[in-house]
Formats: sequence, structure tokens, C-alpha cells
Amino acid sequence: MNCKGNRAKLLSEIALLFVGIFWGSSLIVVKSATTELSANALIAFRFSIACIVLGLIFFRHLRGITLRDIGHGAIIGAFLFGAYWIQTLGVTLGMPGKSAFLSSIYCVMVPFVHWLVSRVRPQRRNIIAAVICTAGITIVSAGDGLSMQLGDLLALLSGLFYALHIASVDKFARGDDPIRSTIMQFAFCAFYAWCMTFALDGLSLKLVPDIWPDLLYLSLVCTALSLLLQNVGQKHADPNLAA
Repeated sequence: MNCKGNRAKLLSEIALLFVGIFWGSSLIVVKSATTELSANALIAFRFSIACIVLGLIFFRHLRGITLRDIGHGAIIGAFLFGAYWIQTLGVTLGMPGKSAFLSSIYCVMVPFVHWLVSRVRPQRRNIIAAVICTAGITIVSAGDGLSMQLGDLLALLSGLFYALHIASVDKFARGDDPIRSTIMQFAFCAFYAWCMTFALDGLSLKLVPDIWPDLLYLSLVCTALSLLLQNVGQKHADPNLAA
């Protein structure tokens, strides 16, 4: 039994490694896609496509869905939407590489957010990592005279929402079906994004043919596959490691 548990943990860690690779590659594509779509519309299309694809592939997992599943999806989906929406806005205002670095502050935020949620104290290495990350942000900002642009601040804020998303998955969805949980998160994230799109952009949306390769890569690889791997991986991995 212990051998099976170790194997599941190892596979989860490998899955989470690929999540990081996909996540890093997505920001360059987001920068390109936002020349044709607003941040709101991009997230709306991105998560709608991902939700529909996963729903069609894993439709059996949606049988017997409960109010508990819907409630958890609404809460976790709200943090997911906040993270992606704020980060996408930040990428449109800054450089993808710098935005990725600043957003990755969530890696050191997760232990502290998890502490607030689950009363599990951060370890000494988490505190050391926080200090190193803060020093790194200072060095990166030194190129701009130690100033923080709006895009940089949005990237940092998105990092907080990513940390909240990971902590909320651990808090609310650990005992849930990870595939069903992922689909519910996508559905609510898409719903919030469509509400924001219609409120801020109106009803007229145009998709030019050139955007479809970017949109499909973001939807299928960086969203459907990536977050499915993350949610499945977190079922067997510690949230601090998931970060």
C-alpha cells in the first residue's frame, strides 16, 4: 500500500512539473492573443472551450453532481478567475517574462495562505524562500530604478490569487472527484469572465482567424490539460509542493 502511495505521489509531482512548464509558456501566447481580444473575452473563450472539451471527454464524471460540487466550484472558480484575469491584464501592460517571474511569487505565498486556512505553520525553508523571492523582485525592479509599474503590481496581485486558488483547492476539493472539480471550476471561471466581458466590452465580439492557434493552445494545453493535471496532482501532493 505504501509503495502504491509513493508511486501516486511521484506521478503527482511529475504532473505538477509539467503544469509549471505549460504555465510558463502560456504568458507569451497571452501577450500575442490580447492584441486581438480583451483580457475578459480571452479568459471567457479560453475557459469555455476548456470546460466544454473536458465535459465531453469526462461526461461520466458529471453524473450525480451535487450542490456541494457546485458550491466548491463557485468558490474555487472565483479565485481562478481572479488570478487569470489580473495576470492577463498585467501581461498586456508589461513584459511576459517579467510578469511570469513576479506572478510566481505565489510559490512562496502558498505556505502562508495555507497557514491561514488550515492552521499549518510554514516551515523554515518557506520563510527563507520568501526572503529570497523578495530579494529577486527587488533586483528585477532595480532595472526600472526600483519602481513598480502597474503591470508589475498586477502580476504580484495575480500571484496572491494563484496562492488562494491552490489553497482553496486543498481546502474544499481534496475529497472531491478531481476531474469533476476541474470542470466545475472552469464553468464558473468562464461564467465570471462572460459577465465581465458583457459588462465592460458589450455584446459585439469578433474572432479573427489568426487568433485560433493561440486560443486553442491556451484552452486545450495551458488550461484543460494543465489545470486538470494540477487538480489531480494536488490530490496526492502537499499544497506547498504544488506551488
